[in-house]
Amino acid sequence: MEFYYKNVDDGVLILSADGGLDRGTAEQFVGELRKIIESGASKIIVDCTQLNYVSLHGLRTLFGLHKALAGHGGDVKVAAVQGKIAGLVAESRLSNVFHVYPYVDRARMAFRRGS
Repeated sequence: MEFYYKNVDDGVLILSADGGLDRGTAEQFVGELRKIIESGASKIIVDCTQLNYVSLHGLRTLFGLHKALAGHGGDVKVAAVQGKIAGLVAESRLSNVFHVYPYVDRARMAFRRGS
C-alpha cells in the first residue's frame, strides 16, 4: 500500500491510498495517520479513488481515524468510494459516522462550508 498526501486550501489534507486496506496494511495506515494527526492536521479527506479493497478491519481502522480526529477537534471525510467498497460502507452503516462524498472536490467544499 502506498500513501500520497496533498495539502489543499484551509488546512485540508487529502490522503490518497492505493491498493487495499485490511489487517495486513492497517498498521502501516494507522502509523501514517498518527504522524499526520501529531503534525497538527485536523481536516482530512481520505480519497478512495485508487483503493481497490477494504476489509471490515480496514473499516474499523477508518472509524478509529474518525474517533482520533474528533478527539482533537477535527473531522475526516471519505470521498470517491467505489464498487464493492461502497457496498461495504453502506452495509456497515459507516456513512452514519463518516461524511461520505462521491468526489474529493465535494468533500473539500463541505469543509469550506463547515459541515
